[in-house]
Amino acid sequence: MHLPLGGALVTPMSAGELAGKVRAAGQALGFVRVGFAAIDPLELGAERLDAWLAKGHHASMDYLLGPRHDPRRLLSEAKTLIAVALAYPATHSLVPLRASLDGPPLTGVVARYARGEDYHDVMRKKLRRLADAVANLLGRPVLARHCVDTAPLLERAAAERAGLGFAAKSAMTIIPGVGSYVMLGELLVDADLTADSPMAPRCGSCRLCLDACPTGAIVDDHVIDARRCISYLTIELQGPIPRDLRPLIGARVFGCDVCQDVCPFNASAESKPSAPELAERASLAAPDLISLLELGSARYRALVKGTALRRTHRAQLARNAAVALGNSHDARAVVPLVRALAAHTSGLVRGHAAWALAEIGEAARALALAPLTCARDHDAEPFVREEAALALERLTQADRRR
Repeated sequence: MHLPLGGALVTPMSAGELAGKVRAAGQALGFVRVGFAAIDPLELGAERLDAWLAKGHHASMDYLLGPRHDPRRLLSEAKTLIAVALAYPATHSLVPLRASLDGPPLTGVVARYARGEDYHDVMRKKLRRLADAVANLLGRPVLARHCVDTAPLLERAAAERAGLGFAAKSAMTIIPGVGSYVMLGELLVDADLTADSPMAPRCGSCRLCLDACPTGAIVDDHVIDARRCISYLTIELQGPIPRDLRPLIGARVFGCDVCQDVCPFNASAESKPSAPELAERASLAAPDLISLLELGSARYRALVKGTALRRTHRAQLARNAAVALGNSHDARAVVPLVRALAAHTSGLVRGHAAWALAEIGEAARALALAPLTCARDHDAEPFVREEAALALERLTQADRRR
């Protein structure tokens, strides 16, 4: 419950007047868009989700199986759903996948939304303040429930119903005049506010996002197969990354922005204002891949503290770094990968290090053959033995072809 400040009398307002003042309050908090929707179940979104789940496109994300379409399950007294959008920086950090021996550091790519303060924390704080603003405007206590993407609610369907934007073919929510570099949030309140009108899709015949997806994860308009999505593979997936997809990941170690990079609605996104709390941290703008591969517990905690990278555990980040180092084809990655193959405590990382050594190829052969043979014959985990055997086969076949 949110309580109004002070005891001043409040002039009664219509639902439309209240919506206008709440929108202004949200914009003052830094939200680039604020919209309002009826609290009714999101039936169309539920139908799309059920069809998506039925095809197995959710991969291992079983937490999506529960009901997420009815906001009233989260707050039975709610009368209005307030949807908000918070913009994050849309800077384009270009990171080379290949570098010469005397070239730049071997660095990885983190999705833009995760380079600053954890948006979950930022969004929750702002939504609480927005709930306080609603209480002050009404001059009475307000029942409210704030939601970020961890809540069981179809946030994109909610944003579309509230008129924030439209569903792109990439499944992102596009806000005309702002683009898709936004985080979405919702506030359920027991107050009547005039609802906004949904927005019709505007992608037309454009299919740039489908064609540009590195792994072909956008399998149809508005349909993402998470099993192929780089964001899923680098963040949600806790096991091995499928071998056929590893070369397509490039230097990405946490998420992917390609479908947004190519979207015409984001053409001028870099000049748009964004939440200062989400400004890039230097340590995440272009993280050193060898450091990620060799992260200890203390450095891992320092790196992810207060960021969205807390979503991944240390072995996942090291796994992703191993893949990115393999994709660099850079000889400077060989020694760190050999160390990881021989001594990393996680079999997940050792196995991906073996693959990466084979991916580097000839530059790795002299140093990699012996540790790969040892791993093939003696590693305690079958996954590592298999990866080492395949890596040895690739390196020796290449040697025979010379």
